[in-house]
Amino acid sequence: MSDARALSAVTATLRHLLTAPVQALISGLNDLSVTTQPLDLARKGELKPAQINIFLYQTVISAAWRSMDMPRQVRPGESAQPPLALNLHYLVTAYGRSDNDNEDSAAGHLIIGGAMSVLHDHPLLGRQEIRDALGGSNLADQFERIRITPLPLSLDELSKLWSSFQTPYRFSAAYECAVVLIDSNRGGSAALPVLRRGEQDRGVSAVTGAGPSLREVVPPLHQPAARLGEQLLLLGEGLQAQDTMLRFSSLIPPLPEPPPPLPKPLPPPLVELAPLPPEAGAQDQVRLLLPDLADDADALERWAPGSYTVTAISRPLGSPALQSKTAVAFALAPTVTLSPNSTTVATVNPGDVLTLTCRPRVRANQRVLVIFGDRQLEYASLVNPDPLSPTYQQTPTTITVKVPVVKKGLYLVRLRVDGIDSVPAILAGTPALPVFDPEQQVAV
Repeated sequence: MSDARALSAVTATLRHLLTAPVQALISGLNDLSVTTQPLDLARKGELKPAQINIFLYQTVISAAWRSMDMPRQVRPGESAQPPLALNLHYLVTAYGRSDNDNEDSAAGHLIIGGAMSVLHDHPLLGRQEIRDALGGSNLADQFERIRITPLPLSLDELSKLWSSFQTPYRFSAAYECAVVLIDSNRGGSAALPVLRRGEQDRGVSAVTGAGPSLREVVPPLHQPAARLGEQLLLLGEGLQAQDTMLRFSSLIPPLPEPPPPLPKPLPPPLVELAPLPPEAGAQDQVRLLLPDLADDADALERWAPGSYTVTAISRPLGSPALQSKTAVAFALAPTVTLSPNSTTVATVNPGDVLTLTCRPRVRANQRVLVIFGDRQLEYASLVNPDPLSPTYQQTPTTITVKVPVVKKGLYLVRLRVDGIDSVPAILAGTPALPVFDPEQQVAV
């Protein structure tokens, strides 16, 4: 419970502490002066009596209190700005009486010895002492007492300190006063009292046993990505329970909200799907069928090409949900239809327009590239249907691109959305082997 006057309160208390006790300890020091000047100004003026100078030369953040809450002000579960915790470093210097710049060095040594003796016998600053020294400060009410500790400084450190003030070195003693806690002016937050613990005040629900754990999502044919309508293989533990669901969370960054009266952008997809019934003899794995665009009218809206994280969630009857601690990555590739392609026209010419339809639809803040052979091309246009159109649910994204100037030959055309490429291969022949899909190729 200290404010900005805490530093001056410590200095004033030390000054009062070293005045009367040192005079009582050493006879003949009725004219002893205790000052708080910088080193180069401590011995200025015509009159130079016996003197003790207390100089605050450094403040150090207390590592022990730096991130701690203020005692008696912040309760468990609440948050508040930690106090400013400072350790104060002082340099105590003594001077004997001087006449015409001739100073009694032995008297100075006597005075510094008396000051060190008083500080040695007085390791704590008393609360009433602080109030008497600086009445307007509330430092005396802080929770932590202020301790005075000798601070060992090497001769090199002392020499640098004195030379920085361009004044001759004198024998001095360093002390640390810790800790000073200055309250933050930023308010904290306090939660409301708890009236009920759990539903009907029945307390915390405890569930025994481990929850589901997901290790890997394997697309079909070990491709880098899967498309809607395909099956995924999920590897892990505890996935075959009847109440387990798989949650797909999109990593597409959200769009900023537009100013009124424009509608708010759609949130990134968050979809939960149930796995297929477990196969006989299969352990630590389940299969999941992604929704087919032909069967799920909302698939175009709920999904988007790009990267996802997948977590397993178990919801036992009458118990809270258990979620897997780790999430695994999953890539959803766009399903692309190319027009024209090598099955519909024999050849195309540089400058001709190719049209690609993308299912599910591309969202407005996604990065889209068309890959023609080994070239990355910026699209000419990208059109999403009007949300108010009656055919909105069934209409994909339409993308156009111009055929670049290339050599004659057969070229594969792919679509890349947020770094995820469309799948350009199909299985053909006996035995079935992967080959490039002719409907995603054009001959130039």
